[in-house]
Amino acid sequence: MARTSRTFTPEFKLQMVRLFENGKSKSDIIGEYDLTPSALDKWIKNHQNSGSFNVVDNLTDEEKELRKLRKENQQLKM
Repeated sequence: MARTSRTFTPEFKLQMVRLFENGKSKSDIIGEYDLTPSALDKWIKNHQNSGSFNVVDNLTDEEKELRKLRKENQQLKM
């Protein structure tokens, strides 16, 4: 059965990160809240790196430069 895409609030993500930081195992969190391991890992990593779950706040320098160049390229095309 295919998993449907779900959206989680920043508050929920922070709650999951806090559970992990307070000693609950990743496998327990994943099983209890029906999450994917990659989602939880990403939330933990993003929170540790920037304290934010927004994609823009967690871009690498290369990703930021690529976005900037794409935007500039689009403007030049117009």
